[in-house]
Amino acid sequence: MYMNASSLQYSNFTANMHPKNISIFDYTYQLPDEKIAHNPLAERDASKLLVYKNGEISQALYKNIADYLPNNSLMVINNTKVIEARILFTKPTGGIIEIFCLEPYQTINEYNAVMNTQKCIQYTCLIGGASKWKNGTLHITATSAENGMANQTVTLSATVINKLADAYIVEFTWQPSNYTFAEILQLFGVIPLPPYIKRKANSNDKERYQTIFATQKGSVAAPTAALHFTKEIFTLLDKKNITQAQVTLHIGAGTFKPVKAANMLQHTMHSEWMDINTDTIAQLISKANETIVAVGTTALRTIESLYWMGVKSSLMPNATLQQLAIQQWDVYEMPLVQTNYTKAVALQSLLQWMLQNNMTQLLVPTQILIAPGYTYRVANAIVTNFHQPQSTLLLLVAAAVGDDWKKIYHYALQHDFRFLSYGDGSLLYLPTKA
Repeated sequence: MYMNASSLQYSNFTANMHPKNISIFDYTYQLPDEKIAHNPLAERDASKLLVYKNGEISQALYKNIADYLPNNSLMVINNTKVIEARILFTKPTGGIIEIFCLEPYQTINEYNAVMNTQKCIQYTCLIGGASKWKNGTLHITATSAENGMANQTVTLSATVINKLADAYIVEFTWQPSNYTFAEILQLFGVIPLPPYIKRKANSNDKERYQTIFATQKGSVAAPTAALHFTKEIFTLLDKKNITQAQVTLHIGAGTFKPVKAANMLQHTMHSEWMDINTDTIAQLISKANETIVAVGTTALRTIESLYWMGVKSSLMPNATLQQLAIQQWDVYEMPLVQTNYTKAVALQSLLQWMLQNNMTQLLVPTQILIAPGYTYRVANAIVTNFHQPQSTLLLLVAAAVGDDWKKIYHYALQHDFRFLSYGDGSLLYLPTKA
């Protein structure tokens, strides 16, 4: 795919700093259960905002975030929408089987096409109570008024097709067959709250576990840093000429996957689907000299992945999209010569590659792992919530602020910030590059 880096100097660090050598036990802290937000606040923008800049910490409210951003900045937001991914089936014996839809099993050309699939679809799923589901097909029925047919009975069936290493391939079929899979999920599924929220999803979660700009269905978790944003906040941002670029990264259950290995070499980073158009890349290029703020870790992973795809496209103009996709260790093991691109040059190369290949849309997975030792290439600041101990999301924060992550999290714990998905958040400025 690209030049062999094995005999060359690493681009961002010496060999003993390679993130493969990181011990996850160095990235832990005590998180009492009472600090975890199990419900959202009544008002989205009433959440606390920790501001970290030049090593200093201050405290504000989300509704005033515009006051802490420079004029003419660009905010990158993830417009993915959480699907009702949990479906409960009752066996004839009365036992409950829970199927958690992770991602489409078949080749994906367009995520919207997946959601608009009719009659039948195969999905990669987790199954709760799988040992009790020996064989056969499960059925569930509901009454729907969709598709212009009031009080229509809809039947959904599920059959296990195959077992994977850590999941199952489930085939869903339904009658009437003219319903889309998105409509089936809305009818039978429930919003999948994170595992650390120890309650059942309710009607309020349908609204509050979505951002106000969520449009592209496909995620099984919300881009939680953006849950705090309101129309009022965007009005204040507009007054400072702070614009938004929308990206799509469909969040998988892997975002909650704990790091169980002693060091990162044994950890497999989860892969997530990005869906990006040429207009967004052009927008990033046009704002390359301004402050670019990634709203959430998913927006951050997306724009940093785009940079490295641009590096690859410059070195391999005839590469396939599969070759441009970012694997777990790519951004650490490219040769030194590949790291000298500015964000504008790298993104322009990717844009040119797309135009040469008659592409206006990129639908590609990224497995990028951002950890200490990584140098941020596109983002100048991150808006993000407070993450679980020993998680890849905490590593991502530490890559941005270094050991100050300990000071930041200590401050948040001491000042009664609410943690995790429904909790408060932070605006973290990256150190200014020399």
